[in-house]
Amino acid sequence: MDSIAEVAAAIRENIQKVIVGKTDVINLAIAALLSEGHILLEDVPGTGKTTLAKALSISLGCKFQRIQFTPDLLPTDITGLNYFNQKSQEFEFRRGPIMSQIVLADEINRATPRTQSALLEAMQERQLTLEGTTYRLEPPFLVMATQNPIELEGTFPLPEAQQDRFLIRLSIGYPTQEEESRLLTRFRSSDPINTLTSVVEADLILDAIDAVRGILVGEAVQDYIVNVIRTTRDHVELDLGASPRATMALYRISQAWAAVEDRRFVLPDDVKFLAPYVLTHRVVVSPQTLLRGRTAQEIVEGIVDAVPVPVE
Repeated sequence: MDSIAEVAAAIRENIQKVIVGKTDVINLAIAALLSEGHILLEDVPGTGKTTLAKALSISLGCKFQRIQFTPDLLPTDITGLNYFNQKSQEFEFRRGPIMSQIVLADEINRATPRTQSALLEAMQERQLTLEGTTYRLEPPFLVMATQNPIELEGTFPLPEAQQDRFLIRLSIGYPTQEEESRLLTRFRSSDPINTLTSVVEADLILDAIDAVRGILVGEAVQDYIVNVIRTTRDHVELDLGASPRATMALYRISQAWAAVEDRRFVLPDDVKFLAPYVLTHRVVVSPQTLLRGRTAQEIVEGIVDAVPVPVE
């Protein structure tokens, strides 16, 4: 079987036929997939959030569904529902778009909290329970949700329980001048996503997910992860620190990141690099701190710098 790094490289190179540059963002998305986690893409419109989700699903040859979240969207529009078939005179189950493999929840914060909560069971337990019947979701299962951090009119902020289900929060950001010029050249005659094909079978991804669990995390690095998380809970500028789910998330994606980097062990530098992506959306900054202009990103980065790094 190909190494995890080779699998990741094949996916990354395929996505970069559409997404110009942004190597770290693509690698983080792949690492989240290999960690069986979900991704919150928070950025302004037009930066390529939807394109990244579609390119990833095509690269994996997985079933892809896009859900456009709006204020009038109902939970059953996501999960599906039982309806009465007058022809057969029986109730039948109509599958919702969540019963796919790669799901794009576009502008997730435009739906009501009741509708947003329809994702909770699927994201955490990879199953749906409807009227007493449980449906297992086909692996690999990944939710990529997008939201615009600037436009707040007509939106509903994601509850902490919902945000905690996302392994990482990413921002694609604007391209550099060179990347934007290459983008125009690439899209001159046609959209390259229309010619994109799968490069990895879903079974190979499942094997890679299992292999990631075998990546070595030394006792010192494990203690470092725990210390970073626990420091967020006692921090004077935070009203709410990171949960035990965040501890597991940082541990798992550190393993995946090491594998993507073609290593069999996790380094403290992996944890330092990944912590802001894993933690900034999980902590709650105190109102007084917000008034001083401090952000969750700055606080988490300060915590990572303050916690002693293990040395051999």
